[in-house]
Amino acid sequence: MKNPIALENISKNTVFRKGDVFVLFGELFGRGYATGLLDQARKAGMQIVGITVGRRDENNALRPLTSEELLDAETRLGGKIINVPLMAGFDLDAPEGGRTPTDLLAGLTLESWEREKLDWDYIDQCQAIATKRFTDSAAEVMTILDGMIPAGRNVFFAHTMAGGIPKAKVFLVIANRIYKGTGARHMSSQSLIDSDMGKLILRNFDEVSANTFGHLINASAAIRERVEASGGQVRYTAYGYHGTGILIDGEYRWQTYTNYTQGYAKMRLEGIAEAAWAEGIKASVYNCPEIRTNSSDVFTGIELPLIPLLLALKKEDGGQWADEQWRACEALLADGFTLNDVIAKIAKLQASDVMVPFYDFSSWPMPNSQTQADLTIGTSNEITAMHRDSKTLISDLLSSLVVEATGKLIFGASSQPSGPVQWLNHDVVARCLNASHGDQERAADNSEARQTAVA
Repeated sequence: MKNPIALENISKNTVFRKGDVFVLFGELFGRGYATGLLDQARKAGMQIVGITVGRRDENNALRPLTSEELLDAETRLGGKIINVPLMAGFDLDAPEGGRTPTDLLAGLTLESWEREKLDWDYIDQCQAIATKRFTDSAAEVMTILDGMIPAGRNVFFAHTMAGGIPKAKVFLVIANRIYKGTGARHMSSQSLIDSDMGKLILRNFDEVSANTFGHLINASAAIRERVEASGGQVRYTAYGYHGTGILIDGEYRWQTYTNYTQGYAKMRLEGIAEAAWAEGIKASVYNCPEIRTNSSDVFTGIELPLIPLLLALKKEDGGQWADEQWRACEALLADGFTLNDVIAKIAKLQASDVMVPFYDFSSWPMPNSQTQADLTIGTSNEITAMHRDSKTLISDLLSSLVVEATGKLIFGASSQPSGPVQWLNHDVVARCLNASHGDQERAADNSEARQTAVA
């Protein structure tokens, strides 16, 4: 992509109705964007079907969920889960009796990791084994799913798989320095990417975050053909991240978190959607704003672009409801601090000569730098310290709003998707939230007026 293509219109769902099938291709864990999309599917009365990544036993063998685990997962999802393990990535796969890629990384140390070389022929074998395991299981899942989709139903596939960090102690230490380290503890993200360990991790990110979207599209071909042959509709969506347009000095401008190492995989994900779209398959990647999730919390400072959403809510005519969000956020700050203090810190960061070079879309994802990391992480830590409770942050409240809005925007846009890759910037997110909550306010006011009239 040479330029970000913004989603500009707030569309209504005109395709999916009660009895249609919504397939969550990725297990539902904790916080995340998927909950917003699931809410919309439930409101439309769709049948919810999910999958599981499975679990590893004490011998590293992949297994289905136990009956207790399955019940818990289905309760969390609010639907039926096809209990065939679909764990992505090759970090824990190996030829019979061989060492996994994670085992190979276990021998690396903080002193040796940058110069250690990996056996790429062997890693190719591990990846081939993992890919076959995944695609065979995906074919089994789709056979089961096919029997769960009655004739005449539309189908919505929502891909949510992401990640792929191997659980190697040396990498966890390095990641802590790259994404959280300042001063003497800072480490260059480019050093990681240039190393064999970094190349292995990037390849595993591709396998989990991107290639699984292609596997989903291919494995569901028979379902797609059957549904479309009877006049039905099939849609595929995936969650991307490629920076976001937020308010900077009064204008919406593209910016990004640096260094977002998974960015390479997210661009690969976009390419898979573009290839599918060229074949007439309605597959779209929606690049969403930054939020705090269980996985994104490793990136200190990724939450900073969230806070200017408050400015967008007002700029996009949020009215009383937007004022309420400001008050709710300000109530989370310790005595002596205001939202204006927080926003001023972020504005200072945005205008810094240190940050300006990182607003180059064509160079994304750029490596971090000492000065950039110190400024971003330092600002994040300062703003966290301004809160009453470090576990209850403004960014948590705003994350929930973004999840709500992106769910509505993606679900609505999927009726008539306009392209394979689009950005959900703060302007359309704010307009979506303001419209939704403004409707609720008007409905409440009308109800109160009717009650008063009756009284």
